[in-house]
Amino acid sequence: MFPEHRPRRLRTTPAMRRLVGETTLRPRQLILPMFVGEGLDAPRPISSMPGVVQHTRDTLRKAAVDAVNAGVGGLMLFGIPATRDAEGSGAVDENGILNVALRDLRQELGDATVLMADTCLDEFTDHGHCGVLDADGAVDNDATLRIYAQMAIAQVEAGAHVLGPSGMMDGQIGVIRRALDEVGHKDAAILAYSAKYASAFYGPFREAVDSQLKGDRKTYQQDPGNGREALREIELDLAEGADMIMVKPALSYLDVIKAAADISPVPVAAYNISGEYAMVEAAAANGWLDRERTVLEVLTSIRRAGADLILTYWAAEAAGWLD
Repeated sequence: MFPEHRPRRLRTTPAMRRLVGETTLRPRQLILPMFVGEGLDAPRPISSMPGVVQHTRDTLRKAAVDAVNAGVGGLMLFGIPATRDAEGSGAVDENGILNVALRDLRQELGDATVLMADTCLDEFTDHGHCGVLDADGAVDNDATLRIYAQMAIAQVEAGAHVLGPSGMMDGQIGVIRRALDEVGHKDAAILAYSAKYASAFYGPFREAVDSQLKGDRKTYQQDPGNGREALREIELDLAEGADMIMVKPALSYLDVIKAAADISPVPVAAYNISGEYAMVEAAAANGWLDRERTVLEVLTSIRRAGADLILTYWAAEAAGWLD
């Protein structure tokens, strides 16, 4: 009679496997991060992220429309200014590249997608940190929060539906929420980068935003070995009013995504970051991996771990495959 149990019965045909599949991956669950550079007259390729570019304002519009037509759930926008200063003043300037691009996309797309903005100073500072520095060269948490509040208001007024505070400053969600509410932007949502780790996988992103960083961000981003600390950060962000939470990176932190999903009453996002993208693209270019199968397996694993939403540079392309 052996074996008495035959799980293979539920794997016999594509239709059977589809019927009993446990994890779904749909275009609406994918968010496309996009970069726009100030003063560009043509898209600028990012060498460490094949297929990803710094857009001009015009090419950003077209690529955004194409992504929305493919079915992606949202767009996360990053701006690369032509000049920077110690305060990151371009981040709060209504005519700064990120705010101008947000207006462009809101005018082009209206409410057809969820338009998100990176609410952080690192692209705008001449030292590359996510906050302003004190006299000793350390990131000043509370002075940074005051700028985040101004930045958040500017981004919502430029057209963002969702703000993505990614700087890992203590209290950032509460400060932004109060600032928005005080000026009447009560419907603007906050996607909190609650568990953001000091990861080696950010390398290609530094090229993508022309980062000026020297050193590291270990005094504010989390230690890769810490899991319980992530849950504390998530609980604090929820208490401060986060509408969604995020774990970043994704692949090396699937256990953290699972733990976050277990405790979170709000949607959980994960950021499939630049280094994760670059590894797959490099292996596929060498013929070592089947690119489409690998991408979909990566994204499905993040969903299986518990992410409701995935930020990924493959969003538009994967949306086409899924349909």
